[in-house]
Amino acid sequence: MQLSIVHSLCTALAGATLSVASLSAQQVRSGFADPARAAKLQAAAPAIDRIMRDFATSQHIPGAAWGIIVDGKLAHIGVTGLRDIAARSPVDSNTVFRIASMTKSFTAMAILKLRDDGKLSLDDPAERYVPELAGLEYPTSDSPRLTIRHLMSHSTGFPEDNPWGDQQLARSDAELSKMITDGIPFSNPPGVAYEYSNYGFAILGRIVTRASGMPYKDYVAANIFRPLGMRSTTLSPGAVPANQLAHGYRWEDEQWKEEEQLPDGAFGSMGGMLTSLSDLGTYVSTFLAAWPPRDGTETGPVKRSSLREMQQVSRPGASSARRTANGMLALISGGYGYGLRISTNCLFEHVVAHSGGLPGFGSQMRWLPEYGVGIITFGNRTYTGWGAPIDAAFAALAATGALQPRMPEPSAALVEARAQVTRLVLNWDDQLAKSIAADNLFLDRSIDRRSAEFAAQRARVGACSAGSGFAYVENALRGQWIVPCERGNLLLSITLAPTATPTVQYMEVRAAPASGVVTRPPLCSGT
Repeated sequence: MQLSIVHSLCTALAGATLSVASLSAQQVRSGFADPARAAKLQAAAPAIDRIMRDFATSQHIPGAAWGIIVDGKLAHIGVTGLRDIAARSPVDSNTVFRIASMTKSFTAMAILKLRDDGKLSLDDPAERYVPELAGLEYPTSDSPRLTIRHLMSHSTGFPEDNPWGDQQLARSDAELSKMITDGIPFSNPPGVAYEYSNYGFAILGRIVTRASGMPYKDYVAANIFRPLGMRSTTLSPGAVPANQLAHGYRWEDEQWKEEEQLPDGAFGSMGGMLTSLSDLGTYVSTFLAAWPPRDGTETGPVKRSSLREMQQVSRPGASSARRTANGMLALISGGYGYGLRISTNCLFEHVVAHSGGLPGFGSQMRWLPEYGVGIITFGNRTYTGWGAPIDAAFAALAATGALQPRMPEPSAALVEARAQVTRLVLNWDDQLAKSIAADNLFLDRSIDRRSAEFAAQRARVGACSAGSGFAYVENALRGQWIVPCERGNLLLSITLAPTATPTVQYMEVRAAPASGVVTRPPLCSGT
């Protein structure tokens, strides 16, 4: 991540804090407080177009396409350059690009659908579906047998295999079987380390075929593409109309040289797919629509809970830290979910992404589940790296002031506890305090001391009124709210205990920020 981009994004987000002092429970339930948020985010589109076009020019990318997803809609599309240099054919909104390793999330989704349909378990030994694996020579006598979960999370112990895997796409089913039977070397025992394995996801494609009873490409078409209305997505370049297909190129000797379209084969489940902006926008929107967890009818081909499962760290990966140009700490940590990379940084607590690179192509999809926003990018130059321009695009979105996280919905118990604790602020009552307190509350600090603290705060600020709504809800059982008073406001914070009837295990009263703005604690601190 370029330091200047991190700096600009930090600056933009610093000016876009959560001004939520008067949020009602109804507003919180809707997720986002600002009804004009989508229009405000749309205002960043011209800046993002410039970022992407400048990147395509500077990196010698013949043609590129990008999209901004907001609340389940492809809110903006941008294109530049040529999909076919020889024919001078421009990229348009329907151009189909190879997305390479972004295919892995489709494979993981297929596995979870089979799991949900009772066709397999993630902890099944992989050799149950791929008998050729039974003859593997494991690195130690105490190594566990490979499971589907190992394959899904890149914890097989197979060696990292980029870019070797790119050239395996055309392998036949018979060749894959022979490769496995001949043996696979291990760099680690299964289950102890993250190591990216295209080979492992090729094996998952074989498992989809065996568990479903139909070829992998037919299964994903029937159970993912068609239910989602993804009409341009395929594993076969030959299935794409010639006037929509992006040709791939490498930049060499100060000129573009066309790369051969790698055919679909037994390794297709690790990186063979092609798709368009509209289709990928629909696909990313499906992941975003899984948030927040909620009641209601399931409308997708895969359960919302399974989609959220894909977006959680299953195998931790490397972390890194660096200083930005203005001395701020930039920390990135995370790992791999199921077919998706998951990370946390000093700006965003939950980032979901995957890139894809093949000879002739480079792509990325990245989204923020808490924010309901995502960005997708395609390029037709070998291993196009979209990380920096996507960082810059999120900075442009943040600069609008509308890139703010969804507020969790408070539980009924938290709403009731808010009312009761507010009554204590207005007029302390020992009986009321005892009735709402968890076992620990007055052992941690006595009831007399807490009563005195509340009285001291009231004396400082004068008469108070109840106010309304929450200032900040961290989760269903933890929140903060402001009590307006004559000479300054008070900020109340509570956390409820995990009891059948939730009681108050943490309770604090202190001066509210003079600005009236309450934010969640910073993800990183220090200079």
